[in-house]
Order: sequence, then C-alpha cells, then structure tokens
Amino acid sequence: MTRVAFQLQIDPSLVDEYVARHAPVWPEMLAEIAASGRRNYSLFLGDGGRLFGYYEVDDDTAAQAYLAASPVAAHWEAEMGRFFVGLDGRPDQAATPLAEVFNLHDQLADSADVPESDPS
Repeated sequence: MTRVAFQLQIDPSLVDEYVARHAPVWPEMLAEIAASGRRNYSLFLGDGGRLFGYYEVDDDTAAQAYLAASPVAAHWEAEMGRFFVGLDGRPDQAATPLAEVFNLHDQLADSADVPESDPS
C-alpha cells in the first residue's frame, strides 16, 4: 500500500464555491475514484485556500492512468480546474506531491523488530 499526499492552491476568492462543489461530489465521480483503487481519500483546507489531499492506493500509476482515461473524471477535473492557482494541467494529474517524512504505524512496526537499546 502506498500513501499519497499532495498540495494545491485554491483561488482564495473561490474557496466557498470549491467547498460547496464537494458537498457532495457527484456519485459518478465517487465511483470512479473508488474504481481507480484510491481509498481513504481526504481533502483538507487551510488558510488562504491551501488544499492538502491524502489517499492510499496499491498502484498509484495504475490509479492515475484509470482516472486520466475516465470521461467522468475528465469532466469533473475540467470543472474543477478553474478553482486552482498556478496549475498546469488537470488538478488530479498536476498536483504537487509531498514527500512522507514520518509515519507512526511504520515506525512502531519497525521498532517492534528492533531490540530496545540499553539506556546505560
């Protein structure tokens, strides 16, 4: 399983409309996201329109290819594109990926395999 995080910038004057467009997302688009293999997908909105997204997937390349070929996703992304600043391409394909630097679950699992260090 791969964890994917990304960042986008929403035009601050369009934040309220962007939020409204996601409450709810089209059922057909939800189905396409699920069919692509993405799960545990969330979007978080910060000050000034900073958007952070996260999802889990087994094969992100395959998921991206699936969505890139989907007419439903193309229609959704065409409508969503106007909300973003400094974006070259479809939002689902051109978001800035973020590098994972810490994951609690992974570190706990790794530490269970390592003997405790001697504090003396």
